[in-house]
Amino acid sequence: MSEEKELDLVWGVQAIADIIGRSYQQTYHMIAGGKLPMVKQIGERYVVSRSKLIAFFMEEDAA
Repeated sequence: MSEEKELDLVWGVQAIADIIGRSYQQTYHMIAGGKLPMVKQIGERYVVSRSKLIAFFMEEDAA
């Protein structure tokens, strides 16, 4: 039996900003500046895996 892994994607700068507790502008500049390397641009929108985003910040806290 194989289980399908559910994708937990977060679409858009504002949705990403809400998760990380930053403003739209702060988040956009973090993405544009390469500070959030797990965020990908698909067309005109940004997308990220919620679990990868959270893991990134958990690693930052541990460092």
